Amino acid sequence: MKNSVRTSQQLFDLTGKTALVTGGSRGLGLQMAEALAEQGAKVVLSSRKQADLDEAVAHLKARGFEASAIAADLSDANSIKPLVDEALARLGQIDILINNAGATWGAPAEDYPVDAWDKVMNLNIRSIFMVSQEVGKRSMIPRKYGRIINIASIAGLAGNPPGTMQTIAYNTSKAAVINFTRTLAGEWGRYGITVNAIAPGFFPSKMTAGILQHIGEEKLAKGSPLQRIGDDEDLKGAALLFASDAGKHITGQTLAVDGGVSAV
Repeated sequence: MKNSVRTSQQLFDLTGKTALVTGGSRGLGLQMAEALAEQGAKVVLSSRKQADLDEAVAHLKARGFEASAIAADLSDANSIKPLVDEALARLGQIDILINNAGATWGAPAEDYPVDAWDKVMNLNIRSIFMVSQEVGKRSMIPRKYGRIINIASIAGLAGNPPGTMQTIAYNTSKAAVINFTRTLAGEWGRYGITVNAIAPGFFPSKMTAGILQHIGEEKLAKGSPLQRIGDDEDLKGAALLFASDAGKHITGQTLAVDGGVSAV
């Protein structure tokens, strides 16, 4: 006999689920972690700075959510296995992985430092591969279940308009995230694992502070069909769709959350 069809509220419910969110101590990562916790997930946050993590965990716990944090520099490959070890020790299993840790660096392409290129690539794409591989092999594949959400960017969908940003490594890395998402979705679908990406547009954050100051929020907003930039809740819905059973038949996709910038 078939199970009864669940309601939409039940499909989005994450009660009993566990999540690891990298780059989760502030900004977009914390926003998405908060969304998962609001739907009942137990979350572990990771980022480089313990002080930022402590503040984020205090914020979540003050709202009654179950959360903890692990400091790790994911640009260092040697930090990845210990991070997953500790996350699994705390959570027992990892149902949801949000790969949000990232960095950027601005310089003209002709003068772009190779060490800066390597720094951006190591964090923005190599670490996503390594964390996904570790979590997949040790928790998701054996249980035939998982939700992986990679944070790309609309910078991975196009180049930069002249006179704006000079971020060739960042744009390249985010394009790589998009095709990594497609490829991993194709390989791991047989294990019941969905792999999707979110491509945010401009949101206020530490990473975009310089861009917002240089170009101006008003000008950036005018370039959007919705005439605004992202806010503190605009990623929540997309994260929940990909993390929950509401999105169980969606994989290999990239959803731009950018006010329509990439559509025009």
